[in-house]
Amino acid sequence: MRILIVEDELEIRVQVSRHFESAGYQVEAVTDGKEGLYFATEYPFDLLILDLGLPGINGLDIIRRLRAQGSKLPILALTARGGWQDRVKGLEVGADDYLPKPFRMEELSARVVALLRRAQLGAQSLLQCGPLALDLEGQCVRLHEQEVELTAMEYRVLEFLARRRGRVVSRTEMREFLYPDDDDPDSNVIDVIVGRLRRKLDPNGDIHPIETLRGRGYRFHT
Repeated sequence: MRILIVEDELEIRVQVSRHFESAGYQVEAVTDGKEGLYFATEYPFDLLILDLGLPGINGLDIIRRLRAQGSKLPILALTARGGWQDRVKGLEVGADDYLPKPFRMEELSARVVALLRRAQLGAQSLLQCGPLALDLEGQCVRLHEQEVELTAMEYRVLEFLARRRGRVVSRTEMREFLYPDDDDPDSNVIDVIVGRLRRKLDPNGDIHPIETLRGRGYRFHT
């Protein structure tokens, strides 16, 4: 699970980051609203912990922009203890939960777990991409109602790209997803897998589901 933390207070940012890293989460922590919005928009995360009182772009505006883009990223807003108006506004514009400062790490953890569980239960079991359908629970793929035989690695790559349909996915993102514990993965493996997926998903050359963008990565679209 990947968590994005957007918090300008150094002590809180460090404590929260270390806590979730020690619990086994992958954590990215940034300090201002502009950078936070960029990371939340451009990179895949499972949850956003967001301070509402940020420099640059405030937390409420970040939530508004993400929801306007159609993002369903679970958002836990951190607010000042007396800022009940901000808490109400945060929920109104699309935050999923809030926690006033100061807070206990145990309560923050419980709320994060609850939000992640809720997101998983609410996730679609079928991802439809034109003539392609991915059964996320059964991890199988159909093309024009015919099942396509994929290896486990091919399926992982396809689901990763399909969940980010229309976005450019860099090779670095792909490598970090496929080989999170490998400091020096073989990038040629990704090229081979993408090539096999193209042949299996587009045997007649009329769908072109995976586009290669030189120097940038891949983009999935159907």
